[in-house]
Amino acid sequence: MENFVFCSPTNFIFGRGTENQVGKLCKENGATRVLIVYGGGSVVRSGLLDRVRTALTDENMPFGELGGVKPNPEDDLVRIGIEMVHAENFDFILPVGGGSTIDTAKAIAAGALYDGDFWDFYTGKATVQKALPVGVVLTIPAAGSEGSGNTVITNIATKQKISLRCPEHLRPQFSILNPELTFTLPAYQTASGICDMMVHIFERYFTNTTETGITDRIAEGVLLSIMEEAPKVIANPSDYDARANIMWAGMLAHNGICGTGRVEDWASHFMEHELSSLYGVTHGAGLAVVFPAWLTVVSRINPHRAKQLALRVLHVSAEGKTDEEIIAEGIARLRQFWHSLGLPITLKELGIENPDIDALVRNLHITKGEPIGNYVKLDRSLTKEIYEEAR
Repeated sequence: MENFVFCSPTNFIFGRGTENQVGKLCKENGATRVLIVYGGGSVVRSGLLDRVRTALTDENMPFGELGGVKPNPEDDLVRIGIEMVHAENFDFILPVGGGSTIDTAKAIAAGALYDGDFWDFYTGKATVQKALPVGVVLTIPAAGSEGSGNTVITNIATKQKISLRCPEHLRPQFSILNPELTFTLPAYQTASGICDMMVHIFERYFTNTTETGITDRIAEGVLLSIMEEAPKVIANPSDYDARANIMWAGMLAHNGICGTGRVEDWASHFMEHELSSLYGVTHGAGLAVVFPAWLTVVSRINPHRAKQLALRVLHVSAEGKTDEEIIAEGIARLRQFWHSLGLPITLKELGIENPDIDALVRNLHITKGEPIGNYVKLDRSLTKEIYEEAR
């Protein structure tokens, strides 16, 4: 097991009606002027945005609003948000929505206190030294951004989708998690979120670090619970307890607990980022295509973890089977599970009939260098093989 530091100071307020506490929570966390960040659509139609406004008004808390966050959040809105903070002296950022909204808010929070271009943080030209505090009202369990210090933004001009990790400064001060806010999510969006949280765990589970038994079992337990609850929320979107378990699992999948003591991978996420950047696909759906293809290729080189996953999580029987057969059955079961939720498992099913694989590979290695990943170091020939496997 590797040395590690794990600190998760976010205050989670979980349950029915908890969004009504947001004004009080902002005030308790030192806010004097709040910038609400949201996408639009459901938070407006459901009345959630009005409830947040009321909760702030009840605490005599001045606020402004920035709407229009897209599913793959882009840098232009971050820049607008930073300008608003400077012009109106907001000192607290409040995203109301899912991962894209939270990631946008975090980028604003960091960029508003930086003299240069906030994109410097994402390209590695600068590191975040300070940020405005962020609080969250979560509506989509998927990205886990409500409990992490991570954020992913797409640069429109360069067509780069890059993640930034800054747990010291970008973990939310509080996160409000009301499962009722997820009842009206479309099934496809729910399923995409479930895939995203599962792959967050896989990125940590596929490691070459040894003697991480406790972290393994935490990861496996969360995965098993997700796979148990997922069919319930697809079958009955208003099942509060199933929604609650999925919502909490999404946070646990990405707050770092499943990665303690080990070197993580993240190659499949990097590969999907190029896919969603180039083709605008839903991130979780893209992962349902990319991850099994990644696992197929890397398990030929480094099979240990794929076999363990198949036996412990995917309920593959080892009796009378070779390791290769166990792994192949495990990958098939994973694909079948995601397909049963309504997700695509090939690029063709994702709507990409003729993927420009050379462009995907080129952009991937321009952004992330060569090689990428840790479980198996991937050069251009291997990433091309994975994209081909995903067809």
